[in-house]
Amino acid sequence: MNPEKTRKPLETGPSPASFTYLGAVTAFFSVILVTSNVASSAKIVNLGFSILGVPLAFDGGTLLFPLSYVFGDILTEVYGFRASRRVIWTGFAALALSAAIFFVLRILPPDPVWESYAGSAAYQAILGGMSSGGIVLASLAGYLAGEFSNSVVLSRVKVLMKGRLLWARTIGSTLVGELLDSLVFVLIASLTGVFGWELFLTLVLTNYLFKCALEVILTPATYLAVNALKKAEGVDVYDEGVRYRPW
Repeated sequence: MNPEKTRKPLETGPSPASFTYLGAVTAFFSVILVTSNVASSAKIVNLGFSILGVPLAFDGGTLLFPLSYVFGDILTEVYGFRASRRVIWTGFAALALSAAIFFVLRILPPDPVWESYAGSAAYQAILGGMSSGGIVLASLAGYLAGEFSNSVVLSRVKVLMKGRLLWARTIGSTLVGELLDSLVFVLIASLTGVFGWELFLTLVLTNYLFKCALEVILTPATYLAVNALKKAEGVDVYDEGVRYRPW
């Protein structure tokens, strides 16, 4: 691979449409986002022990959502900020569409047989949050704040470090992105009554620690995916001279 051909400013570098595997990465990224959002509304998990007196309880989406940051790291590292920005907005659209679908299902009249064994109350308790203003606003705001900050930090530090120490860059960008994501999500969800304020510190702490720990654990997998995609796509984009606009 000729590095001179890949170290172009992204505005004049390869077009996202020219990549072979970007569509597949985008699809996995979007599925993880939507599934984790459903899990967040469906269940709060409590591991039964505490750290510094704070119980380790977290919403179900915490088990899956960190994977979106792994995919975000792969996207930015391989394809650059412009392609990553496009995928971030695709994920945003997928989240918004899923919320709209759950809202329509909630207001449609129920079947009497279904009502007898499941019922609207059960739907509202488990999936109603997916279409409530609070959880939708919290999810979308936290997602945008976290994903864009993660992508910008990783992109900028890659140029500054001349592509060295991928593990430090992926973990460092995740520390920033996950902090903003967790704070924004739990803050808005608490302000709108989705979560009680007594869970604020617990949810922020456990979400942040768990997500960052998973990033560290999956670092070897990130290396494998990044190296494989760079080789397959024949590209390693450096965002030199790029203006980090969200659109």
